Amino acid sequence: MTEAAHQLADREIGLSQASRDYFGLAFPAVEAFADALASEGEVRGLIGPREIDRLWTRHLFNSAAVVPFLPTSGVIADVGSGAGLPGIVVAAMRPEAEVVLIEPMDRRCVWLRWVADELGLENVDVRRGRAEEYHGAFEADAVTARAVAALDKLARLTLPLLGRGGVLVALKGRSAEQEVAAATKTLRRFGGGPAEVLQASTIEGVDDTVVVRVARETIKGS
Repeated sequence: MTEAAHQLADREIGLSQASRDYFGLAFPAVEAFADALASEGEVRGLIGPREIDRLWTRHLFNSAAVVPFLPTSGVIADVGSGAGLPGIVVAAMRPEAEVVLIEPMDRRCVWLRWVADELGLENVDVRRGRAEEYHGAFEADAVTARAVAALDKLARLTLPLLGRGGVLVALKGRSAEQEVAAATKTLRRFGGGPAEVLQASTIEGVDDTVVVRVARETIKGS
């Protein structure tokens, strides 16, 4: 299949009735986000040209796969937001939640603010900096992360952002089980409970996403 054919197939899935049903009221915002990534996002270097032909199947649905594991309201923080995957998708699908996008690079923060404004996502709060700089600054009900770090390091960055009972929901790949095994002591040290490795489905024709879910059970000093 040629690159053009791949892109057409990807877009057909993205604009299918199954996709519209899956995203529901969030579909117009997600579609607009896809268009922004394919145009302005590529120009700004937020996404590579080779990723344009799989925006929906590899990136947007992959991002959406975390949403069923997130609360419908409260504070959701996305660490290392980059181009807005999964943070912008989460904000579109969880309109009653405050979605805090934490990103250290200024040009990416500019992009995230621009996209949120273009999509009318008033529940987005973009904060420049590293996750550890916000430890103690606010208490999140959930934290998401995609392609940020191995779970051992990710736990150090994200668990301190959570209140008791809050959840880390990380998008992972084939190495998820090994990462969980390597992070057991760190998870316990930062108050995390046992990590769950879950297969998250979206729609037919799109591969399942591997999600690691960790609840923060204890907080030092409490």
